[in-house]
Parts: sequence; structure tokens; C-alpha cells
Amino acid sequence: MDTMPAWLEKLLNTAFFNVCRTHGDAARSECNMYCLDCNCDAFCFYCRSSKHKDHQVIQIRRSSYHDVVRVSEIQKVLDISGVQTYVINSARVLFLNERPQPKGGKAVSHVCEICGRSLLDTFRFCSLGCKLVGIKGSGDESFTTMQRGSDDGVSSSSRREELREGSQQDIYPPTPPPPPSISRSRRKGIPQRAPFRS
Repeated sequence: MDTMPAWLEKLLNTAFFNVCRTHGDAARSECNMYCLDCNCDAFCFYCRSSKHKDHQVIQIRRSSYHDVVRVSEIQKVLDISGVQTYVINSARVLFLNERPQPKGGKAVSHVCEICGRSLLDTFRFCSLGCKLVGIKGSGDESFTTMQRGSDDGVSSSSRREELREGSQQDIYPPTPPPPPSISRSRRKGIPQRAPFRS
């Protein structure tokens, strides 16, 4: 049994958020998509609709200048057990690669087994990249998802289909409406400076 999908190392080494060479003048031309079927470079929203329409595609996002992926997308194709997840903008995400952490500071009880980054819970790794290094080193974990056919009624083929059919609404959630304007009455008159005391 393979412990790692063929596309994982390429995904972790891919540079995201460059401007698309083909659609550079378009509004959403940043390369933040990755096709698991083609296992090639990152591409933009427009390349997805023209070249990767029926493929398994995941969207990479940014958090504090680091690449993240939503747990709901990646867990369909990859076992992410042991990797620390975070909630960012009300979505549960995990980091693709190791993030540097300043040395020193307070003592922590949980750290990443590979890079030593402090973790919030009893996880083993801070990112997919650290889990990959851990698997290569010890081989006691795996990235392959368990086949869940009879347990919960969801087969891996239906999971692949969900990822392929990812709607535009899932990729780019609608912009929330602006908050209601609060009409405050402005202060009347010219502000007076407090008198000086001597």
C-alpha cells in the first residue's frame, strides 16, 4: 500500500499566487489552484474552467503569507491525521509547509516532531510538509485515506466526484453585505480647547 499520493511532493514544492501567464490581465488571475489529476504547476480560476473542468482540483489560500488549504477539500483525498488544523476566517485549514518560529519564549507542552514549532493540541505535525518528512523518516504514518464504503455510505469515487464538481460558490464565497450604517449625530459647534492651567 502506498503511504503517499504521487502528487503530494509536487504540491508542497509548487509556488502559488503568481500572476497567470495566460490570463494576467483578468481580475482573478492569481495562480491559487492545483490539479491532482494533472500534477502540474499552479493555475488560475480561468485556467480551471478551460483546462481542468472535470479534474480533482483544490484551492490554495493564504494566511499570514503562508499557503493553506481547507480541511474540507484536502481530507477528501488525503489522510491528515496528526496535523494541526486552525480556524481562519471561519474555515478550518491546515498549512502546506513548515513555518519558521522564533526561538525562545514560553514553554509549551506540544511541539511538531519535525520542526519543533509549538502546537495547540496533541498533534504530531504543524503542516503537511512536516508530516511528509515524518513519514519518510519513520514510515509509521500514512497519507492514504481509508476506504469507507460500507461504514458511512460514502465511497472514494463519490468523494472524487465532489471535488471535481466544486462549484464556483465554494471556490469564491460571495462578498458579505456591508454592515448597516449607524447614523450618529455629529457634535455641533466648533470644538473648544481646554483652558490652560498655570
